[in-house]
Amino acid sequence: MLRFLSNNANDQEQEKNKDYRNVVIIQAIIIISGLVLSTFINYENPSFSDKLIITLFSGFGAFYSFLLWDLLKDFTTNKLLIGTFLFVLTSIVVIGLLGEFPFYKFIEIEDRRSYLFALHAGLFPIEITVIGFAIRDLFSGNTFTKSKLWGAAAVYLMIGISFASLYDLINIASPGILGVELSLGLESYSEFIYYSFNILGGLDTSYPNPAPILRNLGVIEAVWANLYAILIIGKLLGLPTKKNY
Repeated sequence: MLRFLSNNANDQEQEKNKDYRNVVIIQAIIIISGLVLSTFINYENPSFSDKLIITLFSGFGAFYSFLLWDLLKDFTTNKLLIGTFLFVLTSIVVIGLLGEFPFYKFIEIEDRRSYLFALHAGLFPIEITVIGFAIRDLFSGNTFTKSKLWGAAAVYLMIGISFASLYDLINIASPGILGVELSLGLESYSEFIYYSFNILGGLDTSYPNPAPILRNLGVIEAVWANLYAILIIGKLLGLPTKKNY
């Protein structure tokens, strides 16, 4: 019986390690594509290659949404919560595809701002919930495992991505908060990824006149991320290694 429970615990730990690692990989792809590939896109008159880049970026975003849901299952057995998140994420992906597919518009959106605001407003609470569960997981347990290392990286990158979503959400509600004109959609989101990770990295954001709410949220992000880094480093360094894993 004890051997069965031990094997089951190891299987769960390996599954969690795999899920954390997958999240980190897709986060890296989203960040790199948002910072690099998006700079080559002509948003006013997109060519075939531009549309292809937008499609790939959207595909990475959809896959990231699924990985967040898959990661959530490692933290809770609440079927209502898991089912609700799956429904919301599926709805966001499907509705987003129908309205934003660059090669063909399946549905015409009359009020694009409200449409994008609804999509972001549905995704942001899910990101925050997964971050909360992941942090609780990282600070639980008395041994150091690979999953905690991957989890620490996943949460740190998740903070940057979720704040980018929040900034973009505010920009959709009140365009121009960054002090520059941005097209709603991939252009504004990729710009806020740049802004968010500049904040995390302690770099100059190079925007001279951001709106006060954006500036203040940037301070909150910087303080929160640095506090998280200090606490997680202290926690992980103080844990003994689990030798049989």
